[in-house]
Amino acid sequence: MAAKHIILDFSHVYLDENIPKNDKLHWLDCSDINECDLYCSKQAEEQIWNKIEPYGINGIHFLDSGNYHYVTGIITDHIRQDFVLVLFDHHTDMQKPMIEHMTSCGDWAAKALDTNERLKQLILIGPHESDIAQIECKNKDKLITFSAEELRKEYEQNAIGDNNKISKIRKDLPFYISIDKDVLDEKYSETNWSQGRMSLTMLERLLTHFLENEKIIGIDICGECQQGIPLPEYFEAEEINSETNRELFEFLTNYIKIKNKESVQNPYVVLQDDIMLKKLEVSREHANQGEYKDADSVIEDIRAKYGLGHEGKESEL
Repeated sequence: MAAKHIILDFSHVYLDENIPKNDKLHWLDCSDINECDLYCSKQAEEQIWNKIEPYGINGIHFLDSGNYHYVTGIITDHIRQDFVLVLFDHHTDMQKPMIEHMTSCGDWAAKALDTNERLKQLILIGPHESDIAQIECKNKDKLITFSAEELRKEYEQNAIGDNNKISKIRKDLPFYISIDKDVLDEKYSETNWSQGRMSLTMLERLLTHFLENEKIIGIDICGECQQGIPLPEYFEAEEINSETNRELFEFLTNYIKIKNKESVQNPYVVLQDDIMLKKLEVSREHANQGEYKDADSVIEDIRAKYGLGHEGKESEL
């Protein structure tokens, strides 16, 4: 069964975005949940998870504005296997807690790194070097960072990042990816927080590095605009955000070809038609010898071997 993608609508900001109707995108009204804006109480955490749980965590989740980025922590707390969290954010979200017994959008990542035993590594991409230098957490040895300055330098040199750091990324574990659009330049996103200068093309390029190499448990996206601003500015911001949300959703759903739990490592490739999922085993010998460069070549080889046409399509995330 294909993963279920969801919109968690806390502020009704998505109502003003031109989101096309899609039977694979489920809209969840979260405006009835109290104690959840910026800071989240234990009771609110339980209510939010109760909204998410029926749909699972293996799809793409839109989380509203950055005020609700802590929802990533709620989701990843329910991952039942060791994993790596890949976090794109202009901020570290690793501040010292301001209110005891409440998680905030500014400290959730540090809390996850310190308390989630399944989280084996956190890849933080996008904050300024000065902000990264201020990070204080218990398990800092699990943290790998790529600052905005570092990324800009590497981009100018047509590189993806520090090879030494990249070599340390756990390639034996699945990824959960979280994207705060405040990492983007204002040309591509209007958020209610200070923003970086990354282009959408650069973000997709960086995402590709993770999407093409690893299993993906799930993905979330936050960073909608501030409400209460003058209407002309608000509608302009909504138009920009709507376009970027559509672009990211299409990019992610079109790029991912193999369901996480049916990856070559398993080793299965999934072909989906209108009736059922067909599971075809990929030879361990071929997989181990590295004969397939990517998912498409695996699928094409199986189609040729078993005489399958193209009526089936690769399952989405």
